Amino acid sequence: MDHHPGIFPTFFLSGFECSTFDWKGGGRRNLVEETQHREHAMEDYRLLRELGIAVAREGIPWPLADRDGRFDFSCIEPMVEALRTHRITPVWDLCHYGYPDGLDPFSAEFSRSFARYCRAAAEHVSQRLPGPYFFTPINEITFFAFCGGEWGWVAPYCNSRKDRERLRIALCAAAIAGVKAIREVLPEARMMHVDPLVQVVAPRDRPDLADEAAHETHVDTFLAWDILCGLAHPELGGSPEVLDIVGANNYSFGQMEYRQEGPHQALEPGHPGIEPLCHLLQRIWERYRRPMVIGETSGMGQGRPEWLRDVMHEALAAVNQGMDLHGVCLFPAVDMPDWHTGQWLHNGICDLVEEEGGRLRRVPHAPYVDELRRWQKELNRVTVLDADPYSDPVDLGDVVEAARRLRPRPDADWH
Repeated sequence: MDHHPGIFPTFFLSGFECSTFDWKGGGRRNLVEETQHREHAMEDYRLLRELGIAVAREGIPWPLADRDGRFDFSCIEPMVEALRTHRITPVWDLCHYGYPDGLDPFSAEFSRSFARYCRAAAEHVSQRLPGPYFFTPINEITFFAFCGGEWGWVAPYCNSRKDRERLRIALCAAAIAGVKAIREVLPEARMMHVDPLVQVVAPRDRPDLADEAAHETHVDTFLAWDILCGLAHPELGGSPEVLDIVGANNYSFGQMEYRQEGPHQALEPGHPGIEPLCHLLQRIWERYRRPMVIGETSGMGQGRPEWLRDVMHEALAAVNQGMDLHGVCLFPAVDMPDWHTGQWLHNGICDLVEEEGGRLRRVPHAPYVDELRRWQKELNRVTVLDADPYSDPVDLGDVVEAARRLRPRPDADWH
């Protein structure tokens, strides 16, 4: 078996929705509160331990922890205790669509303020949890720029393509400053910068939009990563070491038909414009040659097991093509609400069932769990964590061997 050192102790990762955006007309949202993750932190992390998942994307809410430059991280103490108890390694999201009230993201102070907060957050978690340490400074910079810069869903509520571009650059500048501040405290900290991996095609009756669709697919999708890597706007200080680990978020609605106004339209299954996930990952690999993770992925409802099966076939096809893929993040671990309607999406490993008194009970979706177990065994991965997930050297050789044995082929009919 080939020796292939892995970054993480388990190939499968998970995570918890932790958005804290200012929502259009609705004020500050706190998705940790809405899913009751704080109250259920010990149970939520025990679930991951029992599922053999040793890494979780977790959030530190910038607008709640930063009070005019005075930092109070007590809001994450239940999660820190649960992480420590169950020996789960967090990937800390430090800005998940939310920033402090009164802070202008287009100002120079935005980056300075974010860097101070990142430094304080790194100091806090390093004093309470063992390493290694992983961070996502700003979650989904490209999507955040659309939401807040062009669609007006979240603060700063802008509504133009120009503002979207300005916001993306501002977020990238802040993320780079945040990386450097974290590494002042933790020089060996790893960064995982996540953004959606998308494919956009022109409507069949509008071939004149083909250039716009191609630009969004091949330029827009990568611009934030390009800036972080130093390929674009080098004056901001990006470099391959800043980019570090590329997290490609993959959902069915990431393959879209171009719209000139508002969000694009998700392609229907069987649409000829759909590209195999393996081919989309190849674009990242050829561009950056950095370690990669599928940073978020999930199906919906009863389609969750089939979605995982399709994603794993594509992931192993990518491994066979020589891509340095270190994991697949099944996101979220527990259900989350649709931002617009408030209805549960049924996309988690666990569904949420409201009980008397408003308590949300976690109910694992058994077919999804069964499919996860099948893949853990196929890849010779653990199904339940031992006392120390880092007790044995992390080696992805078994994943490489499984990819060679199964020989999956990229398939456009994957959603």
